[in-house]
Amino acid sequence: MSGPETASGLQVAEAARALVEKGLNRGAAGNVSLRADGGFYITPSGVPGDILQPEQIVFVGMDGGWKGALRPSSEWRMHRDIYATRAEAGAVVHTHSDHATALACLNEPIPAFHYMVAAAGGEIIDCAPYATFGSEELSKNMLRALGPRRAALLAHHGVICYGGDLRQALHLAEEVEGLARQYILARSIGAPKSLPPDEMARVLELFRTYGKQGK
Repeated sequence: MSGPETASGLQVAEAARALVEKGLNRGAAGNVSLRADGGFYITPSGVPGDILQPEQIVFVGMDGGWKGALRPSSEWRMHRDIYATRAEAGAVVHTHSDHATALACLNEPIPAFHYMVAAAGGEIIDCAPYATFGSEELSKNMLRALGPRRAALLAHHGVICYGGDLRQALHLAEEVEGLARQYILARSIGAPKSLPPDEMARVLELFRTYGKQGK
């Protein structure tokens, strides 16, 4: 790699290592990508995130073709389909984080038990029906579960999130795992109620300007 390729490879490798350090992935589970001209850079198949090097990151074109010494992640199709259908997506993160994956293994969404569910862009974080990893069916299920939102659970699998850049995508992956943990804790002592749609609509509107500092 050289020039922009080196910078992109470094960003993706660092993000993959950060997911392991934060406990959101382990071993070679999950994957990370970053949009680029004509395609995206993605983590390779089967390489643990904590030892991943920038030169091992693979470029995949929007037609599915790839170049590099290693094969791209088996989940490259989900990443490609997000970039193809979500113009605002600049980076994608897929994790097998414990609490969110536990809910996904129950085929359950994360409801509006807490207003921060709106951080993913909607009233719930939906769960996509199960399909074999790496398959076109899984990618189609994922897109339907995402809808207008930026995160979804994947039944019997994990979580996928996207953001305008890697920082945003990583932050959302961490937020979804935190929400899943809180939801499971709340359910362990009772039956958490969901906030009403009108309140979630207010929160979503407030989130449009949240964190944006005016002059």
